[in-house]
Amino acid sequence: MTNHSTNGGQNLVAMGGGTGLSTLLAGLKRLVGKESGSLWIENLSAIVTVSDDGGSSGRLREELQMLPPGDIRNCMIALSEDSSLLSRLFRYRFRGEGELGGHSFGNLFLAALTEVTGDFTEAIRLSSEVLASKGHIYPATISDVRLVAELDDGKIVRGETQITASRVPIRRLRLEPEQCLPLPQVLQAIRAADVITVGPGSLYTSILPNLLVAQVARAIGESQATKIFINNLMTQPGETDGYNARQHLETVKTYAPEIHFDFVVVNSTPISQEQTERYAADHAFQIGIDEEIDEAIDQTTEVIRADLLYEGEKVRHNSERLAEVVVECRQRALDRATVSV
Repeated sequence: MTNHSTNGGQNLVAMGGGTGLSTLLAGLKRLVGKESGSLWIENLSAIVTVSDDGGSSGRLREELQMLPPGDIRNCMIALSEDSSLLSRLFRYRFRGEGELGGHSFGNLFLAALTEVTGDFTEAIRLSSEVLASKGHIYPATISDVRLVAELDDGKIVRGETQITASRVPIRRLRLEPEQCLPLPQVLQAIRAADVITVGPGSLYTSILPNLLVAQVARAIGESQATKIFINNLMTQPGETDGYNARQHLETVKTYAPEIHFDFVVVNSTPISQEQTERYAADHAFQIGIDEEIDEAIDQTTEVIRADLLYEGEKVRHNSERLAEVVVECRQRALDRATVSV
């Protein structure tokens, strides 16, 4: 992959995990190889957290001593060119109370391919080929990492599931082992990137775990790419209770001070009253609305506000609109660089 500094095909790296990353990828894949506009995506890479220890992924991790496949599977589906039968098959979750109950077919497929090839990253590549994925998917590390959190009450909690369930503010987060190394392809993708996005996603269990992998934050910091932080829409119970948009960004900067973001993307549209009440019942609240975060950011970081809401019962990002905003940020950066020359 070569680095582009002018208009045309862009190398884009999207980093995160969970629903947020797959939502963004679903929008970005429409721009891969599409040369109709001034900017389009030539190479799309997703760097995915592998610290999940719950549900089907957690069970496979314990039983087969493999990396958790869940977030990887969701990214493959999001990038799939064939969005019909194969994608439905990879999403399918077995019913019942038996040993298969709760497992998704996609997770089992990845597990089987890992056993056959002896290589989790090769299993991801082959699975992506089966789904005709329009991008590359890399686990941030192939080490068997666990999240460890020191809570405000001094308690040490291990594992993503236990951290979220504790409902106590997190004082400090780390990976165990701390000196886990990134996949070489991860560093290569970052170094070749024209655009790097971080988020949206669970702050402590989807975004930060990637940045805690050795060398990753430094590589992003050294990159000349346009760097974009995409804020969440809502607070997450057990992780970011009481956080506003500024605190999300400041937390990232605390763990990865090497990274300077050129743009911070914030949703500007209020959710419905019904959604507000439903989410409040679970102690989740909208962030970014009517919040003056510009003052908390240095002058070289631009805050982009846009209507990013998906029209549905659940509060989700609109994947196509979010992808458009990412490309708009890159265009603004290029225009800015042209003016300064």
